[in-house]
Amino acid sequence: MPVRYPRPLRPGDRVGVSAPSSGVGKELRERLNVAVRDVQARGYEVVVGQCMDGSGHVSASAADRASELMSMLTDPTIRAVVPPWGGETAIDLIPLLDWDRLREAEPTWLVGFSDISTLITPLTLLTGTATLHGNNLMDTPYRVPEGLLSWLDIVAAPAGHRFTQTPPGRHRATGFDDFAAFPEIREYTLDSQGTWTRLDDGGDVEAEGRLIGGCIETLCNLAGTPYLDVTTFARNESPEGLLVYVEAAEQDAFTICRNLHGMRLAGFFDRANAILVGRTSAPDHSSLSQHEAVLDALGSLNVPIIADIECGHVPPYMPIVNGAYGHIVHSPSRRELTQTLD
Repeated sequence: MPVRYPRPLRPGDRVGVSAPSSGVGKELRERLNVAVRDVQARGYEVVVGQCMDGSGHVSASAADRASELMSMLTDPTIRAVVPPWGGETAIDLIPLLDWDRLREAEPTWLVGFSDISTLITPLTLLTGTATLHGNNLMDTPYRVPEGLLSWLDIVAAPAGHRFTQTPPGRHRATGFDDFAAFPEIREYTLDSQGTWTRLDDGGDVEAEGRLIGGCIETLCNLAGTPYLDVTTFARNESPEGLLVYVEAAEQDAFTICRNLHGMRLAGFFDRANAILVGRTSAPDHSSLSQHEAVLDALGSLNVPIIADIECGHVPPYMPIVNGAYGHIVHSPSRRELTQTLD
């Protein structure tokens, strides 16, 4: 089953907005409107679904959320689906989705990160459809720093397109923007300097393989199930190996360490040629930092581990395409991730 890339978006195409996990509260609806207008400014028609309620931790019942997501992903007039953001329990959709139907349908871009990893990563593994781990809809209005791309750039790229992203050298270390008070905000507060860090060794890295990964706290709950069968995907689609990326959202270093150990035991990293770890603001412990947690769990794999990649919950965001062929370079003079939509 070769990797299937959705057709690139063109002006006039429709983009679906649905919340498979958390919806948008009334106080944040103006930020949602700003983000929708930005997508419309690219020439797309935006279709906002019914599953958007933000009064609780999920936008609707699991059955309704699954039905709306299925409808959007199998509607040939909708070319991309992007949620407002993640949440907590998208895992309740997993047994309700018709994976055979998704495998047979014309591929559609599904975009998102955080709890949306629970959906996009299995979608790639089970159906061969490329998915986009990137900034969610509510973050779309931010201007993208030099070296990075927006998800809107990637979903419009032609088949076979190759693009390279590099660390901007700046990120947000503290705080967050108040979308209720400032719904039009477009400038990131990037108040700290820093770049990629090799955790396991000081040598140069150059590695290749298909990209697969996502949020540690959500994916760890699928480890060992048929929905996170990375080994079979690698055997069929990337016998030369994978570039596996992971990122911690908010859990402490002990929890992340345990989660990564469990994912390793379930075979998630078995075919990794290199492991990319997102920058995190999740808490350390006095005896174990987040970097040390990664090394404790994954150091025995004896593959390069590069941390502080812009693929996590710390702005800015580096979109990564699950299923794309990746080439990572890390040296004192060159840090870049190239992805090919082959």
